[in-house]
Amino acid sequence: MRRAIGPVPAVTADQMREVDRLMIETFGISLVQMMELAGRTLAALVRVRLGGLVSGQSVVVAVGTGHNGGGGLVAARHLANWGGAVTALVESEEKFHEIPRRQWDALKLLPIDRRQGMGAVEFFAHARAAVVIDALIGYGLRGTPQGWTATMIDRINAQPAPVIALDLPSGLDATTGEPARSCIKAAETMTLALPKTGLLAARARPHVGDLYLADIGVPPSLYAYLNLDVGPIFASHDLIRLDPHGRMTPDGG
Repeated sequence: MRRAIGPVPAVTADQMREVDRLMIETFGISLVQMMELAGRTLAALVRVRLGGLVSGQSVVVAVGTGHNGGGGLVAARHLANWGGAVTALVESEEKFHEIPRRQWDALKLLPIDRRQGMGAVEFFAHARAAVVIDALIGYGLRGTPQGWTATMIDRINAQPAPVIALDLPSGLDATTGEPARSCIKAAETMTLALPKTGLLAARARPHVGDLYLADIGVPPSLYAYLNLDVGPIFASHDLIRLDPHGRMTPDGG
């Protein structure tokens, strides 16, 4: 029997905020660059889930108004470019942060069905997706999901299509792994840079599903600022699968 390789270091939400800060302020790698890498890799994972062919398949992307939502919108753009029938759902475009708003605007000339508010919530009452992307809330979750977001999480959980979560399932505490009352139950989760400690908690497993780790361009030397020893973990793949303990699978992919 082949055994898993190593554990990959895990980080708390606060440590991941510091990674993002160092990327921008010290290493000169912008949020847009990281967002593009995350969204492109997420779209590729969706393509694998769809059997290698996106064309003609219905993909729904539920997006928040922060940076996690921006990554979901990048994925939506690529999936539409590959021929997917893509629908993007958001509470209100007026609530977008600056950079995710640019990603939303970039979809205007593409054949993407963009829905807002209750029209987005009601989408699942009359349509069925092949895959749903959860890009509602990332590691920046504070408190518990409320209002439109909580309703959307519950609607996503009630529909039959498999869910792929970006960074972590919306409603899951990135540090502790405590799920909120409304918390996505994903078939797969694609987390970014390093796994979050909460994803490896036993209580999180019913929500995480299969766990993948995506390269967003963080230099291994950056982690020394956090007193972490992280080698070139993406040397052979830009997307690697982790077991429930955060160890790389033997084939790396």
